[in-house]
Order: sequence, then C-alpha cells, then structure tokens
Amino acid sequence: MRSPSSCGRYAARPATSEPMVTADDVRRVGLALPRAYEAHLGGRAKLKVRQLVFVAFTGDEAVMGFGYPRAEREGLVESDPEPFLMPPARDLRYQWVCARLARLDHDEMRELVTDAWRLCTPAMLHELPELPAPASAAWDAADSQDWPRLRDLLDPHVRFTDGDVSVGGRRPLLEHLRGHPTPRPPRRVEVRDGRLLVWER
Repeated sequence: MRSPSSCGRYAARPATSEPMVTADDVRRVGLALPRAYEAHLGGRAKLKVRQLVFVAFTGDEAVMGFGYPRAEREGLVESDPEPFLMPPARDLRYQWVCARLARLDHDEMRELVTDAWRLCTPAMLHELPELPAPASAAWDAADSQDWPRLRDLLDPHVRFTDGDVSVGGRRPLLEHLRGHPTPRPPRRVEVRDGRLLVWER
C-alpha cells in the first residue's frame, strides 16, 4: 500500500495515447481477484469480497471509490488532486478515497484496485495477484470448488506440493482437492501453454 511520501510520483502525468480507464476495465481487474464478485445496490455497482466492498462506482461510473488507509488518503489527494478526491462526508469514517477514472492510467488503476482488495482479504492471499497467470484463477477455482474451471487451468502433468503433501497429475490432484480443505495459495508456480504445471507451497 502506498505511503503519503510515495504519492508524489503521480503529480506529473506525462501525456499518453493510452485509452482512458473505464469502469469495465476496473471490473476486469477486480473480478479476476480471488473471492471477488459484483453486486448492485441503489443503482450502483460495487465489487465485494464476502460482505466487504473494495470498489464502488458512482451512478454514471465516472468515479470509483476504493479501499485506502484513512491515515494516508489526505496525502494522496493533496499530492495529486486531478484524479483523486476525498469521499463524501458519509464515507469519511471508512478506509476509503475516490478517483476520477478518466484521470488514471491503467497500471495505476490496477495497483489501486488490487491494494483495495488486499484490505478485504487474509494476508495469505495477498501475493496471489503477483504470481503468473493463471495461479490466482486456479486457487480461486479450488476455493470455490469449481472443479471444471480448475481442470481447465491445470496442465495434465501438473505437480502439486504443499508441505509434505505431493500429488502428480491433473486427475489425482482434482481427486485430492475434492476430499480436502482448500489448499493454501501457492508461493511458486510454473506455467506451460497457459496452464499450471507446478503448484508449490
């Protein structure tokens, strides 16, 4: 998570031809994170983990509110008021700040959304977005017991290691996971042809 002293790097924004960030871009990033889903309340879309909101859009989806440490948000807004603004008075008690989507770049948006998601999830999940795809999606499929989706994300010769447990092959691994609690997220993966070949904890 950014500290106020690091916010200054957003003060100078070079001109770019990159397309502006949209709410759908935010959705693609947010909904790819484990345990995230979209809900609608009062005509507004929100991205949630369990019952915790980590991103919410205004009705016109031009501004997103997102989870951010209260102690740091004034520094963020003061350092770069073009995209960032304080939340409405009713939301000041929350760890929350807002951003105009058209003033963000895509990498910055991805970092903000991922950090907001981390505020709502156990620490053991925080490194999942940093692992090569499809590690995050595979763990999420195991967590939600979506076995067909998980099967499609595993190489037929996948090697799974978690402590003293070692399983080789897609079918044996799926059978193992069906009979055991959700495994801890991997710390190291290898990918072949877009599928997990190695899952190590």
